[in-house]
Amino acid sequence: MDRTPARLDVGAVLFKHLTIRGFELFEITTDDRRRAAAVEFVRDGLATGELAPVIDKVFPLEAIADAHRYRRPAVRSARSSSRSLGRRAGRKEVASVDVLSGGRMHFGVGLGWINQEMRNHGTNPDDRWRVMRERVEAMRQIWTRDIASYYGDFVDFDRITSWPKPVQRPHPPILVAGNGPNVAKRVISYGDEWIPMLRPGVLDHIAEFKKTARKPGSDEPIPVTLFGGDLADVDAYAAAGVDRVLFWVRPQDTAQMTRTVDEIARHLGDRLR
Repeated sequence: MDRTPARLDVGAVLFKHLTIRGFELFEITTDDRRRAAAVEFVRDGLATGELAPVIDKVFPLEAIADAHRYRRPAVRSARSSSRSLGRRAGRKEVASVDVLSGGRMHFGVGLGWINQEMRNHGTNPDDRWRVMRERVEAMRQIWTRDIASYYGDFVDFDRITSWPKPVQRPHPPILVAGNGPNVAKRVISYGDEWIPMLRPGVLDHIAEFKKTARKPGSDEPIPVTLFGGDLADVDAYAAAGVDRVLFWVRPQDTAQMTRTVDEIARHLGDRLR
């Protein structure tokens, strides 16, 4: 099997093609999430098939953002259980992409669902909700203060500095993932937007969320990005109140991918304008 990662210039070509067609977001999924998402493809401790040769998500985003300042690069699946999230690497990575893209970064966080993976990253699955909250809150402190401190049960630091700061103020939008019954509370508490996955009943949940969920002191509905949408159902998504949709596209070479993008763009038509 060829384990050579995809070249960055392929991503740059694709990103330019997406923006020319009018798409808003370009997502690169984290390597650990892709392996976890298809654990059945892991044999003898090694990721196989398309899951193995995946480079770190932030470096291509930085290169693409710097070369093509068109729309919004995005990372949806940063894991709250990851060792880097909330620490030096995570906070600097997000801020760096936001700077290089001219303030066009969306940052999504989610828990994951594989207990073995959480433990491997040093997180007790029973603590995962509190860990995610503290790490997101800590990153907010670091992004918005020249000298930041945070004192929690899982994240604790005193008077640190970290640069660069994000271009967006107060920081890039934080999209909280999840489809559970308490996700609205978490979005309101420490997120800016909600990014659920397409699941049975999710459109009813989105419609209710758009009607009732509000940040303190605001009457504005909270934005919702639907992950894994189906092109045939975009009208239903719009009716439920979905603000944007991320379509899952399988890995392909540049020519095949650009054709796929063109097909999606033709189907969406004026929705991209």
